[in-house]
Amino acid sequence: GGCVKAGKMPEGEKTRQCKQEEEQQQKEEEQEGLIEFYGSYQELFQFFCSNTTIHGAIRLVCSKKNKMKTAFWSVLFFLTFGLMYWQFGILYREYFSYPVNLNLNLNSDRLTFPAVTLCTLNPYRYSAIRKKLDELDQITHQTLLDLYDYNMSLARSDWSTLSMRKRSSRSLLHHVQRHPLRRQKRDNLVNLPENSPSVDKNDWKIGFVLCSENNKDCFHQAYSSGVDAVREWYSFHYINILAQMPDAKALDESDFENFIYACRFNEATCDKANYTHFHHPLYGNCYTFNDNSSSLWTSSLPGINNGLSLVVRTEQNDFIPLLSTVTGARVMVHDQNEPAFMDDGGFNVRPGIETSISMRKEMTVRLGGSYSDCTEDGSDVPVQNLYSSRYTEQVCIRSCFQLNMVERCSCAYYFYPLPAGAEYCDYTKHVAWGYCYYKLLAEFKADVLGCFHKCRKPCKMTEYQLSAGYSRWPSAVSEDWVFYMLSQQNKYNITSKRNGVAKVNIFFEEWNYKTNGESPAFTVVTLLSQLGNQWSLWFGSSVLSVMELAELILDFIAITFILALRWLRSRQQLSPPAPPPNSHDNTAFQDEAPALGAPHRFTVEAVVTTLPSYNSLEPRGPSRDGEVGHE
Repeated sequence: GGCVKAGKMPEGEKTRQCKQEEEQQQKEEEQEGLIEFYGSYQELFQFFCSNTTIHGAIRLVCSKKNKMKTAFWSVLFFLTFGLMYWQFGILYREYFSYPVNLNLNLNSDRLTFPAVTLCTLNPYRYSAIRKKLDELDQITHQTLLDLYDYNMSLARSDWSTLSMRKRSSRSLLHHVQRHPLRRQKRDNLVNLPENSPSVDKNDWKIGFVLCSENNKDCFHQAYSSGVDAVREWYSFHYINILAQMPDAKALDESDFENFIYACRFNEATCDKANYTHFHHPLYGNCYTFNDNSSSLWTSSLPGINNGLSLVVRTEQNDFIPLLSTVTGARVMVHDQNEPAFMDDGGFNVRPGIETSISMRKEMTVRLGGSYSDCTEDGSDVPVQNLYSSRYTEQVCIRSCFQLNMVERCSCAYYFYPLPAGAEYCDYTKHVAWGYCYYKLLAEFKADVLGCFHKCRKPCKMTEYQLSAGYSRWPSAVSEDWVFYMLSQQNKYNITSKRNGVAKVNIFFEEWNYKTNGESPAFTVVTLLSQLGNQWSLWFGSSVLSVMELAELILDFIAITFILALRWLRSRQQLSPPAPPPNSHDNTAFQDEAPALGAPHRFTVEAVVTTLPSYNSLEPRGPSRDGEVGHE
């Protein structure tokens, strides 16, 4: 600020009055400031280190006269900060990885008995397709005779007359000849010529060739085992015969009484309302018990007497030996409203053996959202559910393959449900569907189709852990009267007592069932607690110390901005104004003005070159021009 002369006044009085005015103005400026600012970065950091509650910061001020200690504490202080924020980064990374804790609960309650599916393991010669199956058996007989010199006995005695019958170009023989069973070299899988000399059988693989519709590309399906090759080749033609049936109900020939000799649950006899029937192409007639959701069985007590007990016939009659190479039955335990995938979860029951299967129920509940990629009901999975059941991972995978089959091969695979508007594959309508199927199957197993990535696990699922025990049934001393009673009850003569029947017991091992649940392992509260622990470990501070650090950062930004603003304003005051264009008269006047008042020019220059003080961040106004002269 400046002093303005008012009248005549002694020089000392005038100087004292100017000082008083400047002190008064400075006090007013200090009293009117709402925020305390600092004149430099040094003053800011000195105030922070002297007053903060963060441990170690005061040492930066106390040891300022010793440069070695100042340097040591500065390095230690910022190194500690770096280590702390490194730990912070680890905590944040763990938090955003969304870890979970596994919670194990043991519950005791009345248990709902699961669904049990039992199959005969005996593909049946259904009357609707019996003639074509007989023809296929005759062709297979000739094929085995040519390849292995094996004379297979057939179920029909008049197969020779059948072979003499003329066939049209679209007959079964025509299609079998298009997909023949051949021996192939092991090294390069080249077909063996008809006139090839006899070689060691171990030097060859057996398989069949599937070609595209125009025969330009062929797929060699080879097997190291001749049994597997013959069975797969026969199954391929068998599926084509089944697919030609216009109505699948024609294969629904249930013979419950001839397969299930006895059925009992909880000491009560089963009836037809307790089971449903379906046909499986490879496992024959299948029966699912306790699948009716309106009246489900419940187990009040564990143990073999409080479960399902079945006596089943395992003697094969009128079976297809090239499809079924085992004797017995196949059983699977699964949850209600879930299809029975006998290939995945089933196991075989041996004839002449009592198989006791104990179960333990286990439920799994997963966290969805960011914690896992599970799905609640499959509605967010980009695969249409072709099964009339709830979503499971296997349901999704099979539906995904079937949809790709329809898209790529223009027909559906017989083992899976039929999509809307599609038809099952058979080589009378789709000549090269076998070639397309095996190519697609190879891509499916290599996950080229992406089915295993698209299909996610359900967030809630129920599983049954099974363990089995075996014993001979009936025993040697009791088999006579047991078989006599069974034959009288079912009016059937059992020709092979050892392979004729089997007994199956399925029950809960214990009343308790286990629930595996998930809970977040790292919540927001846990994160804040861990961050606080790290802060206290490295600096021994609290939340208020964090606010002090935040205040330091804000003050640093503010003082940087204001000092930069002052620097720009000082640059503007020091730079002379540019003369306006086309103003020669004003320029001449400015050139003459210094000559008329040289002392006045000196006074003005002194006032302009005086820079404002940096003791406060509030800018002071420019000094007013004062006239200092003598009258």
